[in-house]
Amino acid sequence: MRAIQINGCCRATDLHVSNIPMPKVRPGWVLVKVHAAGLNHSEAVLRMYEADNDYIQKPVVPGIECVGEVADPSDSSFNEGERVIALMGGMGRSFNGSYAEYALLPAKNVFRVQTDLDWISLAAIPETYFTAYGSLTECLQLQATDTLLVRGATSTVGQAAVQLGKAMGATVIAAARRAASFQALKELGAHHCIIDDEHISQQCLPVVPNKVLELVGPKTLHDSLRTVSRPGYVCSTGILGNQFTVDHFDPIKYIPNGVFLTGFFSNYPTQQAIDALFDLISRAAILPQYAQIFTLDEIVQAHTLLEQGGAGGKIILKINENHA
Repeated sequence: MRAIQINGCCRATDLHVSNIPMPKVRPGWVLVKVHAAGLNHSEAVLRMYEADNDYIQKPVVPGIECVGEVADPSDSSFNEGERVIALMGGMGRSFNGSYAEYALLPAKNVFRVQTDLDWISLAAIPETYFTAYGSLTECLQLQATDTLLVRGATSTVGQAAVQLGKAMGATVIAAARRAASFQALKELGAHHCIIDDEHISQQCLPVVPNKVLELVGPKTLHDSLRTVSRPGYVCSTGILGNQFTVDHFDPIKYIPNGVFLTGFFSNYPTQQAIDALFDLISRAAILPQYAQIFTLDEIVQAHTLLEQGGAGGKIILKINENHA
């Protein structure tokens, strides 16, 4: 089968299509015919910085998510030909991921979906929308009476959070670095848009949020904690600010009284959560957002754009072109 495989850290220009053996099906694993896969920043991090580490199973096919159909269900409860999505659980690091025509994946990380979406639109959903949905529901426990601030709203997860937050009935404030992004964010469902100058807590906001989805990360986390009303909730999910930790963290002084800090880790999806997510997407007629589509043969262009940023949304890798 055709696949992208790496043996260690490399440049985007080093990526190329290889012919590798088809995976051999084994108990507890499902063979998926991959139709499309969303690209993620973590895959660029793998290629640039992480692949030389011993815990990466090399050579490895990158890719932490995909959409497709069951080619061989093995001993699972799936049926051949079922539409499925797959994400996380070690994809593209502990075992081969989605940059291939077929992927052998743990059954626990494969989920059946009931949807009429085409493969490309479907590929925009798994990791991005699950991360946004889990942050809003499991961590922020978002209600229709809440006011939600999405910090990093122009990112892929941010755009999804704006859509999902609006669909859940909350008042949504979208924070972005440029006013030029406001119109697009309002079209996604934002009720208000503000400039993120890294000091939102000092701004006179149109309405004060009681819940914040923090996607910029530790760089603006303290400001987000001081932005919410009391009681207030902040979920730290992203690291768009490229600062990964909080220096000299003192929780007593760092977290204001009456503010609750949590974080979302997307490594443990469940069929129940996926069903609820797709039900919300269907009921609210949410259109999954993506920016650009590339084929396997265009992997260099795709990863160059992924590494440099500026795609303006999700990048989709089209695998089995005749079905996408």
